[in-house]
Amino acid sequence: MEERLQKILAAAGICSRRQAERLIVAGRVKVDGRVVTELGTKVDPNRQTIHFDDKPLHRPEPAYYLLNKPRGYVTTMNDPQGRPIVTSLLKGIKERVFPVGRLDIDTEGALLLTNDGDLTQRILHPSNEIERTYEATVVGQPSRQKLAELADGIVLEGRKTWPAKLRVLKKNSAATTIEVVIHEGRKRQVRLMFAAIGHPVRELRRIAYGKLFLAELPVGKFRKLSAADLKKIFK
Repeated sequence: MEERLQKILAAAGICSRRQAERLIVAGRVKVDGRVVTELGTKVDPNRQTIHFDDKPLHRPEPAYYLLNKPRGYVTTMNDPQGRPIVTSLLKGIKERVFPVGRLDIDTEGALLLTNDGDLTQRILHPSNEIERTYEATVVGQPSRQKLAELADGIVLEGRKTWPAKLRVLKKNSAATTIEVVIHEGRKRQVRLMFAAIGHPVRELRRIAYGKLFLAELPVGKFRKLSAADLKKIFK
């Protein structure tokens, strides 16, 4: 059965589909000994040979991990600035996995890592509306009106956000901690949302994908996910 080449690369755990497109255009992928640079090329991995950087492609067993990412780590596979990367925390695992989406360097919390490109696509595609839950500690005490604006959606960088669910967890005169549930994955979205209403984020932590929560997983630690865990993401 033929599949798009970028999907095959992602399923092999090389990278995400979006990154695979860049690798193909860069001429790093061969099919039956010939360099292929055209996006959308379809290949039958059971009948054709595929090489990435002149190494044969093998589909590994799918692997899924949940990491409680600490602040100070980047969610890329390498970093030109030499900052620590999240995969360096996955001590002892054999599979080559990559992050599902991203968390800012100054944000901690739930981060999925996998070699399953199909699952990554299902989670990240906006049409599936996979919820992400955050705990944001912001400066001051946002009014009910300001929180209602965020809940309804506000314009960020020329485009309105989708409605959000917000719940105040605790507050004092200096700061308020708010649970935020969104299903968009815009860059630094939660921080931009609160900055837009005049209450910048001091601390931010993602605590769940769907109904898959960090629970008692310590910062910097990870655990392997079961089939039952994966189902919780899509509930």
